[in-house]
Amino acid sequence: MAAPTRLSPVFGPQVPSVTADQVAPGAYLLDVREPDEWTAGHAPGAHHLPMMEVPARMAEVPSDGEVVVVCRAGGRSGQVVAYLMNNGWDNVRNLDGGMQAWAAVGKDVVSEDGQPARVL
Repeated sequence: MAAPTRLSPVFGPQVPSVTADQVAPGAYLLDVREPDEWTAGHAPGAHHLPMMEVPARMAEVPSDGEVVVVCRAGGRSGQVVAYLMNNGWDNVRNLDGGMQAWAAVGKDVVSEDGQPARVL
């Protein structure tokens, strides 16, 4: 069973989560934020797949290895984790606190627009 997180009252304990410090170096980071959020700042090596495109592009999400889904604070990514789990994925985890938590613990953030990286 997943450990309780800040979002357990919203999603219940059935949505497994990890903190930014618990993300394994080889994890597949799936960023489900909107394009402007991605452009402003994202984790290096992350893969961008906006939340609303997930149903049409689920085949792009690996079904093996650890997949950590991230948004700004963890709400949208939690919904995506629940959706993927309901569709057969058992290797997905929500990033508790999202990119805000990622940046807060000093993890790298890069931008796509030449501006200093920031979390929108």
